[in-house]
Amino acid sequence: MRVDAARNYVRILAAARAVVVHSGPDVALEQVASAAEVGIATLYRRFGDRGELLTAVALTALEDAERAARAAAADTSADGLTAVGHYLRSMVHSQAAAVVPMLLGRADVQRSALADAQERSANAVAALVDGAHADGSLSRRITAGDIGVLLVRLSRPLPGGLPVDVEHELQLRHLDVIVAGLAAVDGLTPDGPTLDDLGRTAGWA
Repeated sequence: MRVDAARNYVRILAAARAVVVHSGPDVALEQVASAAEVGIATLYRRFGDRGELLTAVALTALEDAERAARAAAADTSADGLTAVGHYLRSMVHSQAAAVVPMLLGRADVQRSALADAQERSANAVAALVDGAHADGSLSRRITAGDIGVLLVRLSRPLPGGLPVDVEHELQLRHLDVIVAGLAAVDGLTPDGPTLDDLGRTAGWA
């Protein structure tokens, strides 16, 4: 791939991720092209249709999540919970956790093309959380699934159309609150349901 073509590919994917997070996956592809500062013909040369573009957006987001989890786990200067916090902060910056849940359920997104990346990402996050369990900085009652759900809730924009910079600062502020709360998780109701309990009740576990 030529250097300019590779650059356009990366710009389109980054723009598509940001636009989808704030406007939804049915946004006009012309808006994506405009945000990437390329022509619509350039977008279609790289991605044949909406489904191909959205599949690529989901794939790169999952790859970002895997890299973020592995990088956090490799930081030997931090305890496990601090490493989890680093992972969460990286994911807020990248918007990966906001975009993936929006795309995985769409009929035009090729789930089979994402299966390996989903597994690698999930395994990397599980290993990161296992490390926090092992050093005692995170209660074993908090699972990798809990971290994932918290991250999805935190990453989605609030209603009301806040300015992007304000939205981002709020996410980071609330991330700090969440990590501080995880450190004090033994304050949870002792007999409260686990994520697995709730999943069985809801029929998705």
